[in-house]
Amino acid sequence: MLFEHTDKVKELQGRVTEFMSQYIIPNEAKVAEQIDEGDRWQPIPIIEELKPKARDAGLWNLFLPDSERGGGLTNLEYAPLCEIMGHIGFSSEVFNCSAPDTGNMEVLERYATDDIKEKYLVPLLNGEIRSCFAMTEPAVASSDATNIESSIVRDGDDYVINGVKWWTSGAGDPRCKIAIFMGKTDFQAPKHMQQSMIVVPMDTPGVKIHRLLNVFGYDDAPHGHAETHWNDVRVPADHLLLGEGRGFEIAQGRLGPGRIHHCMRAIGSAERALSLMKERAKVRVAFGTTNAEKGVVRDAIAKSRMEIEQARLLVLKAAYMMDTVGNKIARKEIAMIKVVVPNMASRVIDRALQVHGGMGVSTDTPLARMYCGMRTLRIADGPDEVHTETIAKLELR
Repeated sequence: MLFEHTDKVKELQGRVTEFMSQYIIPNEAKVAEQIDEGDRWQPIPIIEELKPKARDAGLWNLFLPDSERGGGLTNLEYAPLCEIMGHIGFSSEVFNCSAPDTGNMEVLERYATDDIKEKYLVPLLNGEIRSCFAMTEPAVASSDATNIESSIVRDGDDYVINGVKWWTSGAGDPRCKIAIFMGKTDFQAPKHMQQSMIVVPMDTPGVKIHRLLNVFGYDDAPHGHAETHWNDVRVPADHLLLGEGRGFEIAQGRLGPGRIHHCMRAIGSAERALSLMKERAKVRVAFGTTNAEKGVVRDAIAKSRMEIEQARLLVLKAAYMMDTVGNKIARKEIAMIKVVVPNMASRVIDRALQVHGGMGVSTDTPLARMYCGMRTLRIADGPDEVHTETIAKLELR
């Protein structure tokens, strides 16, 4: 079979699953308790305790294909590990494989100078610091990134940054020490060559976390999603990545692998939702029979299984194409998974919510939070409509 995994990947799947069973699943409730105790915006002790265990187990930095700094896995090989991590939201951080750090590390590995890599990439890979990605802006429709208004202006040996960003995920974490910032270096250039990306230390004068945003009422502490203000932020010129006008080029290189990661984690969430749905249906009795004996519930279970399997195969195909023919040729498949998977996961989780009744919309199960995450993913990294338009254009060509 095309997507039959190698013995190496099967062995890693077993090790990640065993680690999850031994350390992460038993601590899921405790992590939630620790977040709610004291200062919500501090690192979570249990997660920090588990990170050295994952590193000692050789389950650290499993992403980052085509780099000796990574786990030596292709996108296709890493994908099933992402799915396992997706069963519990915080697990990817334990393995140092969580967004936005993974995408930022890939950007630094591919486009930064050796000095910048040593200063920022190495601490990220070691799990000593965290990072954020500043692209989306409140004043413009950021689904079209050519709209962004923030500026990156050369001034001698520095660049000066001005702008307002929001949904800067990870900026609320006290360990967040750098941002990758996208702004315009030339407002008169062709529209896809106006933008550049630059590395900005978060303690630079002029960087301000204006407020932390909620997602359907969840603050996602201590990670957080921030509105950030950038006022005359002065950064050395060598912090610019790749060169002026190369921002879109970098973004495309960053978003391809990131979408594989997001989608496979989403499939993991859908699998967990289906598992919870089945467990609930078997034990809940209404009108004389268990819910598992009712046709409408059996239909929900069957549809969920079929949709998960279809979506997984599409993501694996996209990962395979990225590995073999590159992101550009795999552009249509990458766009398709970004539409198909969050919609599929939203449907599966919604069915699980319905089967759970009142419990489903409470915090007694992870379903409500999972649903919020999947609904948000239909907007994050480009809304469904943008990717659908891309698919249509490529088909018509």
